[in-house]
Amino acid sequence: MKLVLFDIDGTLLRTDGAGRRAMEHALKTVFGVGGDPNYRYDGKTDRQITREQMRGAGIADADIDARMDDVFAAYLAQLAQELDGRPGQAERLSGIPSLLERLRNHEQVTLGLLTGNIEQGARRKLAAVDIAWEQFVVNAFGSDHEHRPELPSVAQRRATAHLGRPIDGAQMVIIGDTPADIHCGRSLGVRAIGVATGRYSIDDLAEHAPAAVFATLDDTDAVVEAILA
Repeated sequence: MKLVLFDIDGTLLRTDGAGRRAMEHALKTVFGVGGDPNYRYDGKTDRQITREQMRGAGIADADIDARMDDVFAAYLAQLAQELDGRPGQAERLSGIPSLLERLRNHEQVTLGLLTGNIEQGARRKLAAVDIAWEQFVVNAFGSDHEHRPELPSVAQRRATAHLGRPIDGAQMVIIGDTPADIHCGRSLGVRAIGVATGRYSIDDLAEHAPAAVFATLDDTDAVVEAILA
């Protein structure tokens, strides 16, 4: 059995900055400041982004914690406006439909998500590019924990409960476009596959020693072989 966990942004889809714009709007709405425009969001959870951006603006952790839910409410409202108001800006990356179909129909594979997005944000982004939510049956989100390295354990516990038998790290594969995706499951022995469809090149990702790295996920046979190896 393999539990295959996909990142979302830069791996399954792109939103042309909609998520960042929505988060900056939410931070400005709640705290009066949108954060450092040069801060990089990729590889981080929504909670981490909120904390680090607002710490940088001089806001105390207690105040950040007290208003985290307000930030996410404003973020989700703005994300919906961004995605609905600019049709076509969100795009499903090439190769994804055939890869998901192959994995979904493989008797030894359970599909899931491992993403820094809060759950409702993840749902909204997938819906914008017609990726079916129901196929991902074991998931871990940025709303489950602020620190990405904790998310593989969340997914592991949920997989064990869902499948009714223990799932160890060697049975898990994380697919993502950032070094954070590659490293987050290493304490559990999780294998990671990098894909250079985000802001990191093949060489950038290869420096972090993933089990495999691809320019895109277009070659379904090669990607499935790497997953099942």
